[in-house]
Amino acid sequence: MPAARFVEQLNAQIGNELGAHNQYLSVAVHFDALTMPRMAAFFYGQALEERDHAMMMVQYLLDTDAHIAIPGVDAPESTFVDVVAPLELAVDQEKRVTEQINTLLRIAREENDFASEQFMQWFIKEQVEEVATMSDLLTVVLRNRDDIEDIEEYVAREHGGDRSDGMAPRIAGA
Repeated sequence: MPAARFVEQLNAQIGNELGAHNQYLSVAVHFDALTMPRMAAFFYGQALEERDHAMMMVQYLLDTDAHIAIPGVDAPESTFVDVVAPLELAVDQEKRVTEQINTLLRIAREENDFASEQFMQWFIKEQVEEVATMSDLLTVVLRNRDDIEDIEEYVAREHGGDRSDGMAPRIAGA
């Protein structure tokens, strides 16, 4: 069984991941309303990915017979002044999630909870990719804020394929 301190923090992180899901869903709707279907699809996909992260954490707690407490989440930001603001929010969100994931790994190490430490390794790698992806996308959007077609073309070219990861933890309910 994982350390109690780790379980408590992982339950909180489930809420953080579900909050990130809602935020990316809100961003997707923003881009859908602007008739930017590729950006909308990208963020709908990101929303599902965040939900999957929460469900991976749920599955880990199920697998280790740990207590699961799904926390409530705050409403996401849903009004954006332009095409740049949602990306600035996304970069900030991914950096914040990285800090949260690092805290979980630190707790596992402090508690000598080796299984939980190993579980968190995939999330560490995932956050490096997420911050890089959102930072790159922000750079493209800043450079092309007045040319939506260039933004859409970039997303189609760079983020149009399948990004599944065979090394990812199991997803509860999948």
